[in-house]
Amino acid sequence: MKRILTLVMTLILCSFGSLSHAAKVGDPAPSFTSADSQGKPVKLSDYKGKFVVLEWHNQNCPFVKAQYNKGKMQNLQAKWTAKGVVWLRVISSASGKEGFVTGPQAEESAKEQGAKATDTLLDQDGVVGQAYGAKTTPHMFVINPKGTLIYNGAIDNAPRVEEAVTKTESGEPFTNYVDRALQESMVEKRKVAVPSTPPYGCGVKYK
Repeated sequence: MKRILTLVMTLILCSFGSLSHAAKVGDPAPSFTSADSQGKPVKLSDYKGKFVVLEWHNQNCPFVKAQYNKGKMQNLQAKWTAKGVVWLRVISSASGKEGFVTGPQAEESAKEQGAKATDTLLDQDGVVGQAYGAKTTPHMFVINPKGTLIYNGAIDNAPRVEEAVTKTESGEPFTNYVDRALQESMVEKRKVAVPSTPPYGCGVKYK
């Protein structure tokens, strides 16, 4: 029993240690280079001077499916990419884990979903995900043109709700945090009111 408790505490401490190095709102967003679904290297620095959204993605996750089944995520992607925002879907599922896809499979999935993202990155080794501390799918990050992380957290406050709604099941006004962060920072030129929220969804399937 003591050995089990020691192992559990070690795992907990390791988890906290890894999260302590995760990206923090207000700090420079961690730089990265990752291959996209066509095998092309994509660098965060390629998009210097632009707003960038990172969306952690797993096509098999029910929370992700709820965002895509009736177009919620696609509509949001289309709205902001039309305004010049770079939207990158990041797949950190390791080989043999749920959500793992090859490049062609990622492209086929994006086509079937009608995704309007700028690109899809294959982070099979989890390097980008660990750098940002991505915990779930979807876990969302927004980076401003100066390269500063301005939002980290959930996509919205209505997990697994597929329809566009005005209120959540608890009666609270529906809020898409990514939409609001971009509106406040990019359009209204002011500080993001809610810069971080607890992410929800399926755990990222790291190796």
